Amino acid sequence: MSPLPRLRLTLTALLAALLLAACATGGRLQSAGRTQVLGMELETTLDWARYKGPRQETWTIDGTPLNALHLIAGIKPKEHVFQTGRERRDSPHRAWYRPGLRPDEQQELLLAALREEGWTDVEGENLRPARFGSAEGLRFEFRMASAHGLRYAGTAAMFERAGKLTLVYWRAPLEHYHGRDAAAVAALMDSIRVP
Repeated sequence: MSPLPRLRLTLTALLAALLLAACATGGRLQSAGRTQVLGMELETTLDWARYKGPRQETWTIDGTPLNALHLIAGIKPKEHVFQTGRERRDSPHRAWYRPGLRPDEQQELLLAALREEGWTDVEGENLRPARFGSAEGLRFEFRMASAHGLRYAGTAAMFERAGKLTLVYWRAPLEHYHGRDAAAVAALMDSIRVP
């Protein structure tokens, strides 16, 4: 092989390695243990990569298509539950937060937002009250499918504080990833405390 094609091959391999490294990093490591995030304290037995945004974080172990823990705090009245915008008259039926929703309405708020993102067959189950330190809220599980038909399951925690909503939810494919981490994520949800 002449030097020019060999150089191209070497550069291509180097570029591929750099791209793989960029995909594998980028988030801050959250080691197992107790931590504070978005005005909450929680404990995890898993290690995560943490990606921060304004008033929200996404945590993942294997990459967000395979498992994602979303923590969203300070959702304001008339704001989308995923903080993607404010309520408008031309879209009154989207997942806009309103203080004082009943537990089943809070559950439906998340389920509707997931449907808006393109998930199908979205269903909630096992809605129950929960206490997070000084905050009372709710917990539930849900199931859904991706646009390609891959089945997912997850769990959610929600509570209101000072007229704003906090939402923590996790999802993973039922094949392997959900079963592997469901108990550890449930324990994480149970550990959430609001000072």
